This record gives sequence, structure tokens and C-alpha cells, in this order.
Amino acid sequence: MLYSLSRGVLVPLSRALYRPTIVGAENVPRHGAVILASNHRSFIDSFAIPLASPRQVRFLAKEEYWTAPGLGGRLRKGFFDAVGMVPVNRLSATAAQESLDKGLEVLRAGDAFGIYPEGTRSRDGRLCRGHTGVAWLALNARVPVVPVGLIGTEKIQPVGARFPTLAKVTVKFGEPIPFERYEGMPAGKARRQLTDDVMDAIAELTGQERAGGYNQVPTGQPT
Repeated sequence: MLYSLSRGVLVPLSRALYRPTIVGAENVPRHGAVILASNHRSFIDSFAIPLASPRQVRFLAKEEYWTAPGLGGRLRKGFFDAVGMVPVNRLSATAAQESLDKGLEVLRAGDAFGIYPEGTRSRDGRLCRGHTGVAWLALNARVPVVPVGLIGTEKIQPVGARFPTLAKVTVKFGEPIPFERYEGMPAGKARRQLTDDVMDAIAELTGQERAGGYNQVPTGQPT
């Protein structure tokens, strides 16, 4: 109910303010577990995708958003719960695997799960090499991956900005990539190939230059 209420307010509001261009929404399955894998340019990405998607998409968020004190903390917690965010401890020694395990829980519940294969936000606008967690999830949960291309979200809220501004945004949903295509391959090769195919599809959607390596966050900058 909270999700329906929040979406009923936020979708028309966001579309009135930003007038986003949404392409390929029909590629998102309306039912059943699915992964939406996107490039990552801004904090706002985890809200832009669910607001553009025809169904709820659940993302991971650092658990500090649920533990802040005072009225502001309670309001933030209620909002993140309402939009279906999943808290995760990013400071844990096993944070990466715990994040994947929580994603797997979402998928096994039949929901849509959003993930950024680059790992963190791109600082220079290039599309970095994808980590294979997206493929691990797809192959273990046996679900398709819908590539998503975001254009312009970095102008709404650049890295380091506290508040969003108005800017033109485009959200593109590509054709689903079936996990069955990689069955019969050695596990490691299947994960790498599926991940590379997802990143190739994202690059085609966004037109971003490829970085050639993994994303490296400068020391002292937020992830």
C-alpha cells in the first residue's frame, strides 16, 4: 500500500517536473523475477529507474538510511521502505556477498531487482567494466537481465551534490538477455560472458565511451 501511494504521488510529480523520455518499457516483464542492470551516474539513479519502470524495482541502499535519529531519520526510513529499498551493511567484511544474497532473496520472491554492474558511480562519464555479480544473480536465480541505459541523471544530482536540480533525463530499457543462453558453459566463463554482454547492451543504449577497466573511486570521495 505504501508503495502504491508513494508511486501515485511521485510518478506524476517527477514526470511533470522532468518530462523524462522513457524508451522500451515494454521490455520489462510485468510479472516474475527479473534483474534490471544499469549504468550508474548519480545517486538519483535508484529512483529514476523505478519511477520509469512499469513495475516496482527494488535496489540495495546503505543501512545508515534506516538508522538516522530524529524526525528526519524516521521520515527517510519510511520513504525508503515505501519505495521498496533493501538495507545492506556496506561496511561489513563480507558486504559484497551479503549484497548478492539479499538480491537473490528479492529475486526468489518473484520481484524485480536493480543492480549497477559498474559497482559505483562513474566520475568521468565513461562506462566501466562490469563486475560479475549481475551474472551470478541471473544464473543462480535463473532469471533474465534487462539492460537499462540512463542519460542525463548526472546533471540532476552530480556526485557530491546534496540536492537535485532540473535536467533532461532519458531512461532506456533494452531487450531482456536470457540466462539460458549461457547454460552449458563453465561457470566462470558464463558469468564473464553474460556480464560483458550486459555491459555491451548498456553501452549501445547510452552511447557512452568504454573505460576498458573497472571503476576506481578516488580516495576520499563518496561511492
